[in-house]
Amino acid sequence: MRRQFPLLRLAAALIAFSLLCESEPAAAASGDNKPETSASSASTSQLYADRKALFEQISTVTGIAWNDLAAIDQYDRTISAVKKRPLNGGLVDIFYSDTDWTGLTNPDREDTNPQTIALFGGKGRDGDGDGKTELANDTDKLLTMAGYLVQFGRDRENFRIALWEHYQNSRAVDRITQFSKLYAAFNTLDLFEHAFPLPLTADYSYRSTWGASRGWGGYRIHEGTDLFAGYGVPARSACYGVIEVMGWNPYGGWRVGIRDLSNMYHYYAHLSGFSKEIKAGDVVQPGQVIGWVGSSGYGKPGTSGKFPPHLHYGLYRDNGLREWSFDPYPNLRKWEREEGQRGRKAK
Repeated sequence: MRRQFPLLRLAAALIAFSLLCESEPAAAASGDNKPETSASSASTSQLYADRKALFEQISTVTGIAWNDLAAIDQYDRTISAVKKRPLNGGLVDIFYSDTDWTGLTNPDREDTNPQTIALFGGKGRDGDGDGKTELANDTDKLLTMAGYLVQFGRDRENFRIALWEHYQNSRAVDRITQFSKLYAAFNTLDLFEHAFPLPLTADYSYRSTWGASRGWGGYRIHEGTDLFAGYGVPARSACYGVIEVMGWNPYGGWRVGIRDLSNMYHYYAHLSGFSKEIKAGDVVQPGQVIGWVGSSGYGKPGTSGKFPPHLHYGLYRDNGLREWSFDPYPNLRKWEREEGQRGRKAK
């Protein structure tokens, strides 16, 4: 059963939010992994339900869409994972440094007094009306972020401007916008199931080929795993994600790139064609056909047949500033096994 946060707390949050908006002027606009734990022993599904309930209640208070709040929280989780920043173990892991939270010149880095934190220019606000501003408090962090966002307005362009002002990073703006789109499309936080990129009933073979040398187009390493199969075997989305790119790449031929909620980029190359059901910017789900195995690439658009048909599948991590490839083979074996188990249970 979903956790229902007390109405008195919600009323206190509304009052705190009103004070927050009155105390801070609007900022000037300028151009330019899967969550695992909580303090309780609740199941993963209960954790997602509790987290979504909190997002929805803060959305009711502030008018900021729950999926936008969820997307910011998830993005910060992914960056904390690659930077090895500790998660607080609660429902919300939106990141603020203690300096940002309490104020740059505040001599007390553990200050929880709303008045002194505001005096020193700290971002932290009392979200639940308990008289304390605590960095480890889920509602305090979430309402602090929502209060910041609402000062820019509630339309999509101002949401992106607010994200840019907060992160000073266009990649962060794009990732959060993608995550929000996924949450809105499926109306749940539980979007971490995976599928094998090829149908398990197909005739295919693969082994770990990441890191092997490649010569065409200059020396480079093989940034993926080759799954050998016949022409026309469906290539499927391994994840819930957003299609970032589709089209021709001289190295990869007809290729598709998909971004998932763990901030991983899934790269499908050497396709013989694309599904007519998808385009760049669309959301996809595990097992959805995105194209078909081929042998395209190593030349100008349309070049094909320079090697046996196969799907080149790559995975890339993002730390907010750059991406790098890693060996997808262990994940492929894991997803292949999990999908097989789901199929046996369904019979």
